[in-house]
Amino acid sequence: MDSAAPPLILFVVGPPAVGKMSVAQAIAERTGLRLFHNHISIETALRYFDYGTPAFHRISGSIRRQIVEEVAASDLPGLVFTFVWAFDLPEDQDTIDGYAQPFRERGGRVLFLELEASQAERLQRNVGASRLAEKASKRDLEASRRNLLELDAQYQLNSGGVFDDREDWLRIDNTQLEPTDVAERAIKRFRLGPPSQ
Repeated sequence: MDSAAPPLILFVVGPPAVGKMSVAQAIAERTGLRLFHNHISIETALRYFDYGTPAFHRISGSIRRQIVEEVAASDLPGLVFTFVWAFDLPEDQDTIDGYAQPFRERGGRVLFLELEASQAERLQRNVGASRLAEKASKRDLEASRRNLLELDAQYQLNSGGVFDDREDWLRIDNTQLEPTDVAERAIKRFRLGPPSQ
């Protein structure tokens, strides 16, 4: 990765427990991109306010915007940003566009890695050790399982392939894949280099 290039943002999107954080960690380790998984802001906001309250949304959104803006304005190589995107909600598209804007304004690349996995596999991953270690709010296993099933029923959490012809989009079914395998595919597709020495 050319250190003179403006920072890029790689969105890793998909439904809950699909493996976004694990894949993003593997990409960050191999490229020098910084990782922001969505629960960094969620868990901070939850220390003070209940999920979904106006104050919760303000805190979580403010943290995300601040990180995005600072990385976009920096000399860092860029950001891997995980997000549960409800494709049937226009406001989620607006949110993604807002996070991408500071990178686009600097001429940085905006890339998308979409992950898909069966619901059965995601329910197993939902209780995985690394997930629970990073995401305290998921440690109530029954509530977390219920939330996953409710979100699946309520929203369209995968694109259905409508963006597959875009150069900036890679969709992978990772039901049977290790995070490192998915990371390598994304790195190759988007030509993401190793960190500068």
